[in-house]
Amino acid sequence: MIILIVLLFDAAILWWWRESQQEYSQDNMIRTAAAKYGVDPALVKAVVWRESRFNPKARGAAGELGLMQIREAAASEWAKAEGLANFYHSHLIHAKSNVLAGTWYLQKLMGRYQHTDDPISYALADYNAGRSHVLEWNNGTAETNSALFIEQIEYPNTKAYVQAVKKQREKYLQLK
Repeated sequence: MIILIVLLFDAAILWWWRESQQEYSQDNMIRTAAAKYGVDPALVKAVVWRESRFNPKARGAAGELGLMQIREAAASEWAKAEGLANFYHSHLIHAKSNVLAGTWYLQKLMGRYQHTDDPISYALADYNAGRSHVLEWNNGTAETNSALFIEQIEYPNTKAYVQAVKKQREKYLQLK
């Protein structure tokens, strides 16, 4: 019985250690991409945390790839903006390309919502559910008031996504 308890304890410590190592495994790439595109690195890291839990080989059900779960359309926009020839969506399985593309896309989305009190909330909803849904949810005062906007998000998963990423971002900001 004691051996079983010791083995379970050791397994728990190993799991905790592996998770903590994984969480910091992409920090250099995140800081580099964030600096290049002028995005808060804590926000980029929080998106990576939520999208893939720092697994560079993550694949989504709708064809999303990598750390930031980038779809083909967003990847193509990034590649075109950066003048990358012979770019394929499959290249985003490489962590560096993925974080660069995802950070560029986040910066683009935040630029859409600069007229709001918190562009991050709107950009995260757009990242998760798409622009057409954001346009449905940001009517009236919710067009510029992020608290009202979040209340009007009709998809529970998207509302939870925005709230979780923002909370995780705050955690990363405090660790600086």
